Amino acid sequence: MGPKIAALVMFVALTACQSTSGGSFCAIAKPMRFSPEAITAMSDQEVADALAHDRKGQELCGWNP
Repeated sequence: MGPKIAALVMFVALTACQSTSGGSFCAIAKPMRFSPEAITAMSDQEVADALAHDRKGQELCGWNP
């Protein structure tokens, strides 16, 4: 699986995930970190989605860049 597809699958899985045990975004999500090569291979939309995910984590969970 290429890095583009892996990133997209991870993003969709994390944003669509719901827990019946009441888990929050901060309990289940982790910052997305990519190598420079993976970022170069990503589409603009994939990069925007990953940035949105990490910004949400910064706001809700206190993640540091």
